[in-house]
Amino acid sequence: MGYKHLSSEERYYIETRLKMGDSLNTIASSLQRNQSTLSREMKRNTGLRGYRHKQAQAFAQKRLEDKPKQRKITGATVDYICYGLKENWSPEQIAGRAGKDGLFKMHHQTIYNFIRKDKRLGGLLYRYLPRKLKPYRKKYGSSGGSCKGIPGRIGIEDRPTIVDTRARIGDWEADTIIGKGHQGAIATIDERKSKLRLAMPVQKKTTENVVGALISLLLPLKKHVKTITFDNGREFASHQNLSKKIKCDNYFAKPYSSWERGQNENANGLLRRYFPKTMSLKNVKNQEVIEAVDRLNSRPRKCLNYQTAYEAFEAETKISRKQLLGYALKI
Repeated sequence: MGYKHLSSEERYYIETRLKMGDSLNTIASSLQRNQSTLSREMKRNTGLRGYRHKQAQAFAQKRLEDKPKQRKITGATVDYICYGLKENWSPEQIAGRAGKDGLFKMHHQTIYNFIRKDKRLGGLLYRYLPRKLKPYRKKYGSSGGSCKGIPGRIGIEDRPTIVDTRARIGDWEADTIIGKGHQGAIATIDERKSKLRLAMPVQKKTTENVVGALISLLLPLKKHVKTITFDNGREFASHQNLSKKIKCDNYFAKPYSSWERGQNENANGLLRRYFPKTMSLKNVKNQEVIEAVDRLNSRPRKCLNYQTAYEAFEAETKISRKQLLGYALKI
């Protein structure tokens, strides 16, 4: 049961019993109130001439009137929220980045409430949210498959422990997303510390195509590649070719343990907003993937203190967004 404010009748009763010499504990028991409620009442609403119920009621009413009201969202704030949503930022990212840039301070739940109200009034802002305000449903099972048929496979249990700390640049996670009816795929790879994502479409999910795409993506950044962690898909069977080209160490997550590459799995889910499971990926152009990945890398991230992945990666490597996009366009 929620807290209820003392009524004027209760305050009159308190004043009467105090004049009779009763203790706060006794009065609280009679009113079926916690003693701390009455102690707080005495501290807040006692005047110079002692506790008087009319004065106490006036003090409480004034305090209620002076309490800050729910903040109204101004036009400029609405514009910023709409801009963030159209950039596929979450309400938490919008609020965090606005605070970081000194634009305004607002709790992300306030933005969710604004979106819900807009939806009730027939607005469409909710469509920019990943789940469109639908309740979360826990997923069971996972991808990953058997670890058979991968030459030179080294398990994640042998991976250096420093990778788990995300204390350095250069540790990556890789996977693919598949088109409808297994038509086409996109090879994806994510840097663990900066959250930078790279991706490239392939016509068929063969190991030559997928590993070749990863080599093309990472070759300009090979100085900043120390380890790569894969799932157990057969498309990574020729991972040793990548290791030789990039000079990195490769590791594989345990079968059916997609959470061991949680960053890549989450980023793949975000990329699905642009390339849904109902869509064939056979004819997807590299430019389309570059544009989608650019939007993901431009999102402010809470775990990066609301920097973008581009900003975090540049701070560590001195490689700018412009340079990264240039590398991608040359592939």
